[in-house]
Amino acid sequence: MHTDHERCFRAVQARDERFDGVFYTAVSTTGIYCRPSCPAVTPKPGNVTFHASAAAAQEAGYRACRRCRPDTTPGSPEWDVRADAVGRAMQLIGDGVVEREGVDGLADRLGYSSRHVTRLLTDELGAGPLAIARSNRSHAARVLIETTDMPMADVAFAAGFSSIRQFNESVRQTYALTPTQMRGRRRTTPTGRITVRLAVRQPFHADAMLDFLAAHVLPGVEAIHDSTYVRVLRLPHGLGVMALTLHTDHVACELELADLRDTAVAIGRARRMLDLDADPVAIDGVLGADPQLRDLVASAPGLRVPSHVDGFEVAVRTIVGQQVSVAGANTVLGRQVPLRGTPVDFELARAVGLTHAFPTPEALAGADPTDMGMPHARARTIVGLAHAVAGGELELAPGGDRDAVRAQLLAMRGIGPWTADYVVMRALAHPDVLLTTDLVLRRELDRRGIADADTERWRPWRSYAGMHLWRATAAFEGIRP
Repeated sequence: MHTDHERCFRAVQARDERFDGVFYTAVSTTGIYCRPSCPAVTPKPGNVTFHASAAAAQEAGYRACRRCRPDTTPGSPEWDVRADAVGRAMQLIGDGVVEREGVDGLADRLGYSSRHVTRLLTDELGAGPLAIARSNRSHAARVLIETTDMPMADVAFAAGFSSIRQFNESVRQTYALTPTQMRGRRRTTPTGRITVRLAVRQPFHADAMLDFLAAHVLPGVEAIHDSTYVRVLRLPHGLGVMALTLHTDHVACELELADLRDTAVAIGRARRMLDLDADPVAIDGVLGADPQLRDLVASAPGLRVPSHVDGFEVAVRTIVGQQVSVAGANTVLGRQVPLRGTPVDFELARAVGLTHAFPTPEALAGADPTDMGMPHARARTIVGLAHAVAGGELELAPGGDRDAVRAQLLAMRGIGPWTADYVVMRALAHPDVLLTTDLVLRRELDRRGIADADTERWRPWRSYAGMHLWRATAAFEGIRP
């Protein structure tokens, strides 16, 4: 949309929050870039240009508006819909791959040369992978500067910068403030904790999301306490805990991390799990236009499809729960967590009784299928999956190739279409998966007289249609997905 000046300017005139994160407005007379909903006086049409990413605006020489803070907008909903190289690249960059593996590592994961990946991103977004990653690092640095007492040198390296000079220059370029000036504006938080307000694209059905999370709580790893969801995280540089308090207009996110270099990744995974970057207006518009779904959409506007913070974990939990209830599956896995999980000792975890991180692929790959407290065939499937993930043959992470992952899962003994589709929907945040082989969903489709051909008009939002239909079933409380 950012190439259509007239449409973009109309959104800016209307201060339309739906487009926050979709494009950015750069004002030549002030040298700043804003979100479309910025409350400042609307600039003249001839003084603005529009950019597809914050990184592109920064590369063009603009700094972030201090009033609307465009770096804190919801992310573009486009990347979860698109499964092409650009969409996958944006998900991988958001998960910190460039910081850990460089542009060459990003290109290897996508199956292209680094030059071609840079060309793809620059042509479409106005900035290459290094510039996009640098923009993300500046945002991570701001969070650490404003919410911790860390020395600036530690902030620089925790945010992913390779030098103090690069850190200082990037912060000044992005915010027109020095790191020291930014710290003077900070909020105080408990030592060792980071508190972030996660932006939400409206509407957001917070209660439905919390209901879903509460129904899937795995003892020792997750908990619900006073309407706050708390869970242990396994991150690239160590373990951590996040506590998410869901509101209709934002999510309060508190993090306690073993290594602060994981700050941006943890925030990204929280956003991804809660599906905060979805475009609910577009989704509800498509689904609500269908007379067979109109009542469901009207009763639950802004319903999201929960993803997950760990693709391997959700795959294991799905396999265990193939033929039992969610509660039954959690009982079985609850015995494995203390045996094969990693013990944790964080203040946030102790407060709600969390004790372990979910077992790693390596830990489950070495398990004896006859000693896992579940049918041996299912245990063998889990051990086989763990071997594939631990050996790098299967990647259940953001930016994975959805079609390739589904084919690999189906090739594994003990994994059928329902399991493969459910894993792709949640582990890889696929927005267009309808589990027509799910018995509960199938009954609801039949009850409403919806033929498989009818569901084609729900594309590319069939995952959301499935969530609406599941919530409509009488059996929802006992057999929710």
